[in-house]
Amino acid sequence: MPTPAPGSSQGKAPPALKAPSAVNLPPPATPRSWADARQQAARRLVAANPDGVYTGKPPDILLAIPVMTVELHADGSIRNIEVMRYPSQARDTVDLAMKAIRRAAPFGDVSRLPKPWKFNETFLFNDERKFKPMTLDQR
Repeated sequence: MPTPAPGSSQGKAPPALKAPSAVNLPPPATPRSWADARQQAARRLVAANPDGVYTGKPPDILLAIPVMTVELHADGSIRNIEVMRYPSQARDTVDLAMKAIRRAAPFGDVSRLPKPWKFNETFLFNDERKFKPMTLDQR
């Protein structure tokens, strides 16, 4: 039996991904709490990445589940992105998640929120390498 290709699912090569559509997002609102900031960030992730997301129920078996910590400057721009959990397969989804975060920035003025100015997001990737921010399922 052939050895699966690195980053592939069950020996299948990753599907060819087309370049993401450029999306002009409106300026972000100023979040009043970290819960508000996380919800707004998840909605911006979806809006900024229309070709790379799904919004329905996640599949029973996910391809990959990277977890990221996004550290912000006071104005909501990205200071740093840290990987808190690498998936055991389809490690390319970490790069997809980082690019999605960068496309969705900035995330709103967080200067009035308690420090540290960070939030976590869990990306639920399906077999098509499309993601759903887990925050959207936690209402």
